[in-house]
Amino acid sequence: MKPKISVIVVNLDRRELLARCLDSLWRQLFSDFEVIVVDNGSHDGSLEFLNGISEPRLRVVSLPSNNGFAGGCNAGIRVAKGRYIATLNNDAEADQRWLEELVAGMESDDSIGMCASKILFYNDRKRIDKAGHLIYPDGLNHGRGSGEPDRGQFDQSEEVLFPDAAAALYRREMLEVIGLFDEHFFAYGDDADLGLRGRLAGWRCLYIPAAIVYHVHSATAGEFSPLKAFLIERNRIFVAVKVFPLSLLLISPFFTVLRLAYQAYGSIFMIGSSGQYAAGCSHSRLALMMLKAYWSGLKLFPEMWRSRRKIRRFARLTDRDFAELLRRHRISLRALTLGT
Repeated sequence: MKPKISVIVVNLDRRELLARCLDSLWRQLFSDFEVIVVDNGSHDGSLEFLNGISEPRLRVVSLPSNNGFAGGCNAGIRVAKGRYIATLNNDAEADQRWLEELVAGMESDDSIGMCASKILFYNDRKRIDKAGHLIYPDGLNHGRGSGEPDRGQFDQSEEVLFPDAAAALYRREMLEVIGLFDEHFFAYGDDADLGLRGRLAGWRCLYIPAAIVYHVHSATAGEFSPLKAFLIERNRIFVAVKVFPLSLLLISPFFTVLRLAYQAYGSIFMIGSSGQYAAGCSHSRLALMMLKAYWSGLKLFPEMWRSRRKIRRFARLTDRDFAELLRRHRISLRALTLGT
């Protein structure tokens, strides 16, 4: 008998975090699920650890090299048997009602294609990591409420733009229409691309505040690493090219110039995330990273444009309706760059 949910966990050299993640899944009150751990070529004994687990709901997919989060998720989804696909980071610990609450939300309306969790910081469980996502008009996304104290401001179930794939639930029927994660992204922004494709196809995303996950933020790449910054900047270009209405895509460089000006200000005066990046990385190295991101984005522009044409075939929202959706879930420039 097929399980209702397939939980995909992608792992790379994080044996101790993975053990904690899996323990939280075995404690779930909802029991009709399988767990598929996709190992991206670990060298820390993760595979030996996984092969020593006797839990019948566990399946292991071993990849010979690192395919990134997107490639790892896709490898798991391709062998998954569930009606719903859950994604959970290996550096996350799920509350025992996590799956139960997500399924209840998903099954409350057939138009819901995705459900977002309330993600809190693992080491500061009264502070929000993400409660769904917001977007800036050049394709850069940001966690809703990220860094805010959890005062109950996100305790209502409501529609959000798209979920963070660190802890999300997707309807298989939606994925069969829009496709899986785009492996060109490798990591970061791939959930924005998938979520926005789903929204463009007419599916809704519901935020479930009782579906709680505790997340060790950026445990794999490092919170302010140059690699993460490169992937985020390059991949937001991919998102804009693939899914933005043409009118917004054409003016998006203007919004990027504004954002870079604010980020430069933040890096000089050590304010917000820009200042935190600057504290851990020289200005010259950050500038080089940005140039590499734009060069990489330019090289893959033809591929992203071909994807854009394919995506338009299953689009249900008009450009005007989609632009309005993005406007409703837009993050302000100050909040994005300076955290104010």
